[in-house]
Amino acid sequence: MGLNAGHVTAVPGLTRNEQLKALGNGVVPQQAAAALRLLLDRAGLTSTPAAIAAACGA
Repeated sequence: MGLNAGHVTAVPGLTRNEQLKALGNGVVPQQAAAALRLLLDRAGLTSTPAAIAAACGA
């Protein structure tokens, strides 16, 4: 889950601080998907990947 291994860390010449800066808000989409699943479940709606994509306008 998340980014592939080495997505940022395998880039030659980046310091640890530069790697963290490059990641930025990379976790936000995962957090949003988890929140949407929780809200859909609480509303009694399905939380399949297709339903989540539809709710996000994808």
